[in-house]
Amino acid sequence: MSFLAERMRHIDASGIRKVFALAAKMTDPINLSIGQPDYDVEDLVKETAVGAIRDGFNSYTQTWGIEELREASAQYYSDKFGVTPPNVMITSGVSGGLFLALLATVNPGDEVLFADPYFVMYKHLVSLLGGRPVAINTYPDFKLTPEAVEAAVTDRSKLLIINAPSNPTGVTLGKDELAGLAAVARKHGLLVLTDEIYESLQYDEAPATLVGMYDQVILLNGFSKNAAMTGWRVGFAAGPDDVIQAMNTLQQYTFVCAPSFAQKAAVTALRADMTAKVEAYRAKRDLVYDGLKDAFEVTRPGGAFYIFPKAPGGDGDAFVRTAIENNVLIIPGSVFSDRQSHFRISFAAPDETLRRGIEVLKRLATNR
Repeated sequence: MSFLAERMRHIDASGIRKVFALAAKMTDPINLSIGQPDYDVEDLVKETAVGAIRDGFNSYTQTWGIEELREASAQYYSDKFGVTPPNVMITSGVSGGLFLALLATVNPGDEVLFADPYFVMYKHLVSLLGGRPVAINTYPDFKLTPEAVEAAVTDRSKLLIINAPSNPTGVTLGKDELAGLAAVARKHGLLVLTDEIYESLQYDEAPATLVGMYDQVILLNGFSKNAAMTGWRVGFAAGPDDVIQAMNTLQQYTFVCAPSFAQKAAVTALRADMTAKVEAYRAKRDLVYDGLKDAFEVTRPGGAFYIFPKAPGGDGDAFVRTAIENNVLIIPGSVFSDRQSHFRISFAAPDETLRRGIEVLKRLATNR
């Protein structure tokens, strides 16, 4: 007899974790797998956190989050994009916000649309809640288009998830492209969830947001990628009043609140100058793309810190196994896609590590 809930049949262990298990015996690997910055949290942000702890700011906060951070998050969007997101609440990271948003809105049988390739949580959380994940093919350039969304919409479609810049492809969507997607959502009465965790890491065009383009938009953003606060678990959500109120109610019974001291530190993080980090990551993007483009079929990423090449022979799983055998740790594209033709590289690594990895991957491509 199994005591596991029926819902567990609809979710599998993360494919990334399986790769890490395969790689457990690697010695000093060339690690191009980690989806977090290779820089540390700013000293001033650390000092703010330590000061809050020493001042006794260690208890629960309001479920909504501290007012100072709610206001600062809204002001960040106002200053950067000229739009003010409504009803800001603080979440336990963007992943926590994503879970609350889906839990508040997805009924069994509801269709949730998103681009393929996709961030791993989208498909599995929708399935866990009894919804139907609809992955929209965006190969080979990975751009989610209004036409592709239009073709996927049915009378069961309820929610459209947009992630730009994207994990795992690094592909961005400009203001006009987002406006086109918003128009389709408006036409069909879809709720839109915009995952903007990488919005500060863009290299070729001005960052854009869906906020203000359509009334029925849930915004998710946070501090794990730009401020490197991956372990601090702070994000924020904003959107329609009924949805955010429901998410706040659910947070009372799940996460309770984001870590108190980390909320204080996040206010400081919002005010940090990202210019040097963006320039450094633009250089890393160029290093990796220029190093791979002659050996692989690959789209140049415009943001985030990922690149998604096609594997020689079209079998990403097999190529990743070979790479691991040659001490390079990368992630198979099948973790993020209904296809297994590609693989993901994170260029959030020291330049020398990137150069070593590029040379090995080029050699493996040539040999195949």
